[in-house]
Amino acid sequence: MSTASSTDRLPDVAGDQAQAARLLDWVGMGNIALPLRIEDADGSAITVPASADIGVNLIDPDARGIHMSRLYLHLQDALSSQVLDRDTLARVLRDCIDSQRGLADRVQLTLRYGQLLRRPALASAHSGWKTYPVEIDAVLGPDGLALTLSLSVEYSSTCPASAALSRQLNAARFAGDFTPETSGYDAVRDWLESPRGLAATPHAQRSRADVRLTLGADVDTFPILAIVDALEHALGTPVQTAVKREDEQAFASLNAENLMFCEDAARRVAAALSADPRVSRFEAKVSHFESLHAHDAVARVIGP
Repeated sequence: MSTASSTDRLPDVAGDQAQAARLLDWVGMGNIALPLRIEDADGSAITVPASADIGVNLIDPDARGIHMSRLYLHLQDALSSQVLDRDTLARVLRDCIDSQRGLADRVQLTLRYGQLLRRPALASAHSGWKTYPVEIDAVLGPDGLALTLSLSVEYSSTCPASAALSRQLNAARFAGDFTPETSGYDAVRDWLESPRGLAATPHAQRSRADVRLTLGADVDTFPILAIVDALEHALGTPVQTAVKREDEQAFASLNAENLMFCEDAARRVAAALSADPRVSRFEAKVSHFESLHAHDAVARVIGP
């Protein structure tokens, strides 16, 4: 007796009649491991490890399932060889819809990876690498292609209220150690540089801005470096990489110049994103991971 020699003879129960017929909004796979071809900060193409979610809507209520393996194979082949941009995503997503042979008219792809950027020190000649988590969400349907870019930047936030309270204690100690009759520039300078010159310090903490950006239809590539630069400039105190003593001193100075509540940080982020013509809509969340409290201080803003 002959045995099956082709896949045509293998059973495919996905084509069976659905037992409880109805449409499904999303069917697919999550956390697929794959290599992703992206553009580096200097414009060269590099390959990075990524994870992906891919799914389609099921518009045939009687169909039991979609052709899931076809989605997987289209995704693996395309994104490991072509640099990620609008055209690449549109082509891959169109192929994914076509692979379903009438079962779907909408596909959604979410990609997650870490963007390595080299960041210069504040004062010294050194630099170091920092990873920025990136998520790209692409949806292709009857209304066309929609792209959303999400990323996070870390920064330091020094509390304005705590700074004011610290200045009051510093002033009180000065008043206790000096009298109106005291004279001498050198004596005051030496006092300020001594442990007596610092009665209190304001609390500061590592903080994070998470942004989700809807990109305009004319945006062909993902402006990750430009967005990171704009956010870090707006916040003023980005978390550092390489740090020598002169860099640490410069960082302390920046914190003093950029005292901010989470409300202040959210407004700074919103102003930077509102000014970017590539962003048609944004959602931003800033979180200050408090060193004073056991809870976080959080603000959210949507624009423009």
